[in-house]
Amino acid sequence: MACLFCRIVAGEEPAETVLEREDVVGFLDTRPVFKGHVLLVPRRHVDTLTELPDDLVVPLFAAARDVAAAVRTALGAQGSFVAMNNVVSQSVPHLHVHVVPRTKGDGLRGFFWPRTRYAGPEAADYAARLRAVLDPQN
Repeated sequence: MACLFCRIVAGEEPAETVLEREDVVGFLDTRPVFKGHVLLVPRRHVDTLTELPDDLVVPLFAAARDVAAAVRTALGAQGSFVAMNNVVSQSVPHLHVHVVPRTKGDGLRGFFWPRTRYAGPEAADYAARLRAVLDPQN
């Protein structure tokens, strides 16, 4: 499987998964704009938004809505930035929605996305906190 996100969905590539639904998987971005930055992808390979089949529109955007709420509850964010790229600046050619936790004065300006990294087990902690809100049964 050539697509990195398809390999993550299949469990062939490691990721800090925060959401698993029938049609959508969410996992932490390894180079987050801010810690807790989640990528949501359809389980089925779809390159861009313009190719997204109608039956995946609601599951994908419902997941984006739920993760946007979860970053506030789980991480104490004041809000979120939700975005996607199509072809230009799309580093992995598999449709993905970015849900980035935001706080007033966080320094994010326009579309210049500074990137950070997780230290040691920090990614697992952020993922666990989001999972606890998104799927309290597990």
